[in-house]
Amino acid sequence: MEARFELRLNQNYCTSFPSLIKEKIHTLQVNLGYRCNLSCSHCHVSAGPTRKEMMSQENIDLIPKVLQKYQIKVLDLTGGAPEMHPNFLSLIKEARKLDVKVIDRCNLTILNEPGYEGYAEFLASNKVEIIASLPCYLEENVDKQRGNGVFAGSIKALKRLNEYGYGRGNEFLDLNLVYNPQGTNLPPEQNQLEATYKEHLNKKYGITFTNLYTITNMPIKRFEKHLKLQNQLDNYYSLLIRSFNKDNLEKLMCKTLISVDWEGKLYDCDFNQQLRKEHCNGKINLSALLNQQYKFEGKDIYVAKHCYGCTAGSGSSCSGSLT
Repeated sequence: MEARFELRLNQNYCTSFPSLIKEKIHTLQVNLGYRCNLSCSHCHVSAGPTRKEMMSQENIDLIPKVLQKYQIKVLDLTGGAPEMHPNFLSLIKEARKLDVKVIDRCNLTILNEPGYEGYAEFLASNKVEIIASLPCYLEENVDKQRGNGVFAGSIKALKRLNEYGYGRGNEFLDLNLVYNPQGTNLPPEQNQLEATYKEHLNKKYGITFTNLYTITNMPIKRFEKHLKLQNQLDNYYSLLIRSFNKDNLEKLMCKTLISVDWEGKLYDCDFNQQLRKEHCNGKINLSALLNQQYKFEGKDIYVAKHCYGCTAGSGSSCSGSLT
């Protein structure tokens, strides 16, 4: 491990978490808005059907220009349900024209909703990678966490995605599922759980997928409120801190990713976005990126105690465990 992780605390922010420094940015993660057809108990953005926040057309138009100017090769679309943004399809088309890889963080059930039935075919034809939430392979557990009927809707959507070639070994049609723990536990070992998911889903439903990503629940927004109501917030933070694994520091997603909120403001990661801890104290946004040649490398990353969630145990990122 490099000495700076052991010896140098971040001087800009008051925390015991080791200092982190931005590297070359290869992923632009964009939150298109907080509107969603679901209201999951573990959601760290508190998304739901009544949320009104949606990215403006002006900021949507800036995204392809930023991708091109800074030669960013991955556009990661999230929400809420990103599919519910009226410019979701057109944004993907513009990004693919630039040969940028696009990721859709999909809740699956949105693909069954009226008006979205053709989205699975569109995503496949544009070679969009799908990272889909399925926090368990058992119906009872999923519905408890995400709402009644969500598991059945997810299975229906997964079968449709398989029909269009997703999760069938096509290198351009990756279908990755996301596991979140039910409560205040860390995720189990990713590879072993993936094998269990694949066996169960294939045997019972004939469903195949590419990879399983295990992600630690972050004590932010809706999940934080849940922990407070259960008087478990301090205990959960204690677990995350006790489980700190220094080997995860080198692979943290915040080092090579920049997060954009629905207003076009920049953050070091999606979790900092929800805490409103802006990159470089809010001195830069999408518009400013085009008006100057901004250098991300070497900038301090905002860190606080929630960062222990990404470094606990096997680690956690938007692409699953780190070690």
